Amino acid sequence: MAQFDRNSQKENKHRGNEPSFNWRGVTLIVIAFTLIAMAMVFYRGGMQPVEDVPYNRFLELLENKQIVNDKSYPLQLVVEDGRPTQTLRGAYIRQGVGPAPAQPMPFRTTVYLNFTNDLQKKLTDAGMQPAIKTESNMLAQTLVGFLPIALFLLVLYFLFRQQIRMAGKGALNFGKSKARMLARDKNKITFRDVAGVEEAKDEVQELVEFLRDPKKFQKLGGRIPKGVLMVGPPGTGKTLLARAIAGEADVPFFSISGSDFVEMFVGVGASRVRDMFEQGKKSAPCIIFIDEIDAVGRHRGHGVGGGHDEREQTLNALLVEMDGFDTQEGVIIIAATNRPDVLDPALLRPGRFDRQITVNLPDVKGREEILRVHAKKVKLAEGVDLAVVARGTPGYSGAELANVINEAALLAARRGLKGITLAELEEARDKVRWGKERRSLALSEKEKTNTAYHEAGHALLLELLPHTEPLHKVTIIPRGPSLGSTMWLPEEDKYTNRKNELLAGLAVSMGGRVAEEIVFGDITNGARGDIKMATSIARRMVCEWGMSEKMGMVEYGDHEDYVFLGRDISRARDYSEATAEQIDQEVKKLIDDAYQLAKATLTANRDKLEVIAKALLEFETLDGSQLKEIVEHGRLINPPPGAAPPPGKKMPPEKPPKQVVAAPDVTPPLPGALGGAPA
Repeated sequence: MAQFDRNSQKENKHRGNEPSFNWRGVTLIVIAFTLIAMAMVFYRGGMQPVEDVPYNRFLELLENKQIVNDKSYPLQLVVEDGRPTQTLRGAYIRQGVGPAPAQPMPFRTTVYLNFTNDLQKKLTDAGMQPAIKTESNMLAQTLVGFLPIALFLLVLYFLFRQQIRMAGKGALNFGKSKARMLARDKNKITFRDVAGVEEAKDEVQELVEFLRDPKKFQKLGGRIPKGVLMVGPPGTGKTLLARAIAGEADVPFFSISGSDFVEMFVGVGASRVRDMFEQGKKSAPCIIFIDEIDAVGRHRGHGVGGGHDEREQTLNALLVEMDGFDTQEGVIIIAATNRPDVLDPALLRPGRFDRQITVNLPDVKGREEILRVHAKKVKLAEGVDLAVVARGTPGYSGAELANVINEAALLAARRGLKGITLAELEEARDKVRWGKERRSLALSEKEKTNTAYHEAGHALLLELLPHTEPLHKVTIIPRGPSLGSTMWLPEEDKYTNRKNELLAGLAVSMGGRVAEEIVFGDITNGARGDIKMATSIARRMVCEWGMSEKMGMVEYGDHEDYVFLGRDISRARDYSEATAEQIDQEVKKLIDDAYQLAKATLTANRDKLEVIAKALLEFETLDGSQLKEIVEHGRLINPPPGAAPPPGKKMPPEKPPKQVVAAPDVTPPLPGALGGAPA
């Protein structure tokens, strides 16, 4: 154990966690103590020991003629400035003990002038005349008084010198850049670790080639780009792509976040920008990566309240350094953001950010490549086809796909499996997108029945209405914020939505509320999320997408995906009150038509609604193929595996399917899920 402790101490000392012994500090302290001791000795009268003799004893020695007065031990009367006493120095014969001879012993005695008027007479009678010596001990007294204080301050300095140095460093380095230089040997990420963004990778690959061999491009007159702005949704791999550039390029790579520029002190951000470019110019050619540049590059003049323009000063310094009078070649700025709408236009013009790279969500092929990259770090079971998982994850970002692999690995480990199977991957996919199942949530039979009919309404409309997406799963197990969920997945990647698909989606959103009304004759607040989503889609159909015949192909209002408070808070509405009333009427008409379509369809297929709801109450979860069996055959032919019906319960007998009410051309919202009542 002792050996282990010693090794640990050596290792910590080697790593720099244990401070080294400071011999210089100890030496200074020892010197200080020595000086104090010497001063004390000097003040006390020399290095030789001197005996303090009382005045009465001195008179006795003088009377016995034991006082010595020769060259070796002269008798001296020392007069000190400012003191009412005098000191008489000399030596007296001290008798030895036993056979030891007598020997002179230096002494001193204090003479009080007010009480020893006959001293001169006694000395004269003894034949002695002391030499008068005047001394001034002000220096010694000052040293003796000051040195303890100096020693105390010295000890404090050595105790707190590290904190003092750090405080001084922080005070003097506020304007220094916080950019971190990434060493090549510490960065193991290369372009082989980046998948699903091939176009973006090709553009930055060209940048790396330019840095490696600039003459290849300069011989045709091309110049190195000043800046590259990577734009895309969160989790698509912008920062990962920048780290891959650092891993591929043989040039210095500085990394900094946009929030590192802004401090509590005015002018610090601009100073850090200048210092960052100064470091880059010394290491040119090099790459400077600014993550989340929207933290410092926001549009100027749109602050709410005004008064503090520290961010604008920082942005101005960045604009000047990127393309000012003192332009230096060889410093490339790579920035990443998911809010390009808030960036200042001066930052986006050519000459500053010459190239904008859009890093979009991956398609099915890109998702498969991303899954393969992350699957290298885990152990998959034999026969797992990642292409199936890729087809079942439309709209997933690279970060979500990495999370799917990680959640599947954790789930397989909890189950004690030797490898990740397709079942764990599918369950992890549902967990990442729609939340974890909350089986511990206790629901009453009444709420469980209401949730079953609510979700059955959504699921039946997804199956019956044309222009809808394929049903993936319907469950009454609480998941995420919902008491139940109806999930669908598109058959292929979708980038646009037709009007008929959106109208069908509105009807599917109404299915839960309609089913409650038909079956119970009453409604609950469980359709809150459905109503919110349907209203949002209907309003965008009228105001943004020109899908209202009455309102025409006109955009009403300047709509942005994200709200920029400084710009949007003062924006006036650009249409009249009469137009706003017409917009509200058109939105309500779309919702009402969808409600009537859902009501007519579910009323005509009430028997299928009952079968689906009872199957959900019995098995809790049904997939798309099982719901299709109920719609086609009127009963569940292949129940979920491992879920046998309880004794005494029978499924309803098979009934011939009724005629489905014809529905106008209609679609659901974007791929996702409709939830039941919020928990």
